[in-house]
Amino acid sequence: KDPDNRLLARGPRMRLDAEEIRDASLAVSGLLVARLGGRSVYPYQPKGLWMELNNRPGYSRAYQQGKGADLYRRSLYTFWKRTVPSPMLKTFDAPEREFCTVRRSRTNTPLQALVLLNGPQYVEAARRLAERMITEGGRTLDERITYGFRLVTSRRPSAAELAIFQDAWRAGLKRYTKDGAAALKLLKVGDSPYASGLDVKELAAMADVARLLLNTSEAITKG
Repeated sequence: KDPDNRLLARGPRMRLDAEEIRDASLAVSGLLVARLGGRSVYPYQPKGLWMELNNRPGYSRAYQQGKGADLYRRSLYTFWKRTVPSPMLKTFDAPEREFCTVRRSRTNTPLQALVLLNGPQYVEAARRLAERMITEGGRTLDERITYGFRLVTSRRPSAAELAIFQDAWRAGLKRYTKDGAAALKLLKVGDSPYASGLDVKELAAMADVARLLLNTSEAITKG
């Protein structure tokens, strides 16, 4: 009846802002620190990038990455250097703050998928989400995947969607059974320790599933 939404009958679908995507990933993983106020924090950033564009002798200092709770505070508290903005947030069109931005861009690029799949903050969030799926989701694979899916998307997966994540888990388990070192390497990404009481291969495989969940359109889109 209103295909062009001229009557404003519905809210348009749009990708979340950079800060919201990061905060949502931390929230579903259980890592997000909800404390209000305080000093700016220094989350993960590629080594060397901080000094790349503004390296004045006697003035510039190396990037001092935060530790513990500072890594998981809301993105609002991220220290912002205008010459070297956070690449994790800039990839999702966070403004550089050189001048006032009336409306942010909303691009869709392969780099965004790569950040969600491989960025330390998101890999760590996926691993912690995987731990929740295993310890809180139930006994069966279906229950655990459904639990994680509901945390991320607020709905249950369809049979076809569930099958995709089941296949991903089995493929990951097969790979990590053959290469235990790769499983440990994945689980050690990030400052927080992984749950030592869980099977390493199964946890790594579930972390792969969680990485896919955090990369779905529904995870980063306002419906």
